[in-house]
Amino acid sequence: MALQTVGIVGAGAWGTALGVTARRAGRDVLIWAYEPEVIRDINEQHRNALYLPGVALDEGIEATARFNEVATCDLLLMVTPAQSLRAIAGELAPYIHAGQPLVICAKGIEQTTGKLLSEVVGEVLPAAEPAVLSGPGFAGEIARGLPAAVTLATAQESEGRELAHALSHPSFRCYWSEDVTGAEIGGAVKNVFAIAAGIVMGKKLGASAHAALVTRSFAEMTRFGIALGARRETLAGLSGLGDLVLTCGSPQSRNMSLGLALGEGRILGEVLKARHSVTEGIYTAGAVVEMAAARGIDMPIAQAVHAVISGLATVDEAIEALLARPLRSEG
Repeated sequence: MALQTVGIVGAGAWGTALGVTARRAGRDVLIWAYEPEVIRDINEQHRNALYLPGVALDEGIEATARFNEVATCDLLLMVTPAQSLRAIAGELAPYIHAGQPLVICAKGIEQTTGKLLSEVVGEVLPAAEPAVLSGPGFAGEIARGLPAAVTLATAQESEGRELAHALSHPSFRCYWSEDVTGAEIGGAVKNVFAIAAGIVMGKKLGASAHAALVTRSFAEMTRFGIALGARRETLAGLSGLGDLVLTCGSPQSRNMSLGLALGEGRILGEVLKARHSVTEGIYTAGAVVEMAAARGIDMPIAQAVHAVISGLATVDEAIEALLARPLRSEG
């Protein structure tokens, strides 16, 4: 494959940061954006002040509002919010050619259907060759060139190698994997647990409670992932445990910072109203709880987060319910 041009579908913080790192890898970058002001900002001021302030963009990064233009790129990165992916992919569909590599960089599960995003892409963009990029990385750090490593999962190892080489450079390493399901589940489910980790911090429950929360969250992630066909080693890798540790460990995470605000007693609607970017864990929580219940998977932390977000329990009630659970063996 000739993978010189990279099209980014979505100009949020993560999409813009991936455009920056793809440019560092020597690729020509075109970003599709919804907001006219973001397009002007990228093309004229070489910045994205709305979503990634303080980062200067290379002049080789351009933006467009036209799907037909971004679809001419050799490689596409889908970096839209997870719940918008189906609709935006539908608009992109007429311009996709057979076998075009398309890397899903959003992290979530479609709330209305409980489907993984690779399944959504398979339905809406059947001509594309899907892959998944997931793992620990904050947009601001990657845009500034700080070191990071991620998982790039494809059904075929040969394709994964080519994509990894196209997107990697010394400070951004892509490790390929054939476990697409595992890479997706880790990236999606960790957002739910990051909200819980933020609540622990906001309630000032201490470092010991935080460590226990992250460890038991990983146990839930592993049970859930294996039940859906993921490999245990993928869940213990960058796109699973790695992303969980990062997202549960810093208020840079939108999901953890939301939990932090809830733990401090702030109202969910007020917190969300002040944000430009989507907090994916809100939508993923309900989907995960429903999917787990249908399969008989025990996920008490995910259930507690969903209860708080949906108004079924207060933060204090959710914590009390978790602490009152019967003692059991670790596993």
